Amino acid sequence: MAVTKPAHSSSYCRKLALAVVMIIERKQASSPRLKNRLVDPKASATMSTQQGSKPCVCFGQVVIGPPGSGKTTYCQGVQQFLTGLGRKVVVVNLDPANSRLPYNCAVDVLELVTLDDVMEGLKLGPNGGLLYCMEYLRANLDWLKTKLDTYNDCYFLFDCPGQVELYTHQSSVKDVFAQLAKWHFRLTAVHLVDSHYCTDPAKFISVLCTSLSTMLHVELPHVNILSKMDLIEQYGKLAFNLDFYTEVMDLSFLLDHLASDPFFKRFRRLNKKLTEVIQDYGLVSFVPLNVQDKESMTQVLRAVDKANGYCFGDLEERNLQAMMSAAVQADFQFDSTLGVHEQYVESSEKSVEEEMMEL
Repeated sequence: MAVTKPAHSSSYCRKLALAVVMIIERKQASSPRLKNRLVDPKASATMSTQQGSKPCVCFGQVVIGPPGSGKTTYCQGVQQFLTGLGRKVVVVNLDPANSRLPYNCAVDVLELVTLDDVMEGLKLGPNGGLLYCMEYLRANLDWLKTKLDTYNDCYFLFDCPGQVELYTHQSSVKDVFAQLAKWHFRLTAVHLVDSHYCTDPAKFISVLCTSLSTMLHVELPHVNILSKMDLIEQYGKLAFNLDFYTEVMDLSFLLDHLASDPFFKRFRRLNKKLTEVIQDYGLVSFVPLNVQDKESMTQVLRAVDKANGYCFGDLEERNLQAMMSAAVQADFQFDSTLGVHEQYVESSEKSVEEEMMEL
């Protein structure tokens, strides 16, 4: 059956259009500023030009972690790995205590301030001196911007200091990262910790607390990495498979291991509350890494590119399947973790019943 329009619909629309035109004319008459915006073609062209210009977006990583976790070695390995893939890599040293750099450094904070000069001039210790250096860098961000502006269409690696409190509760480094974001840097915080901490339940819980605190304080897309996977069992054996530690599964099993130690048995309730906080947030997970292994570096790079959005850009040719899997979060890293476990963790010759009896 045909649908007929009401007879009064066209006249109603004309009246409504006239009313809108009258309202606009009244606004123009009462507001010269609005009139200029609507009438002046030059102003309109200027606005469209400003809206059409897109700022240059730079991708990169800020490499953080405790001292000795392998940050500088990671930057060197990633620089070589990405250069082989065809990316233009710029490494920025933000550690005023690191004077021996194994990689080609494009921007070095030692040109601005050094830890030795601060300790000698202000009579500070290494911790206080490093805090002062980062405060000094925050106060001279114009120097950093001048250095960074000389590099266009590059991928940046920021090698950061190794003092833990800089990333857990001190705000100088956080403010530097925030300013980089305002300069259109899309960064991922790559947090490295030694993998051998997994062999000690107490140290692993401490690592989880530090990682969670860093993630909440830094406020950047975050990838936690278990570095030096080839040395994971240097100081002991793993109590569980590697995926238990990378995916941070039920931590109550670690409490049972801690209870076997008379010292930690007294703090069982405290340890239980700490593990509950970690699991309630559900943010911490790890990617295993051996810098000398190409497949391991590829897995880390995929996680980082997904975190900062590089895999969705147009800076290089990409695999459509990889982009779609990142979009739907279909990483399926179980096989890769299992391969790392078989490569670096010695298999136990005990039967399942014997392992259960030990637990």
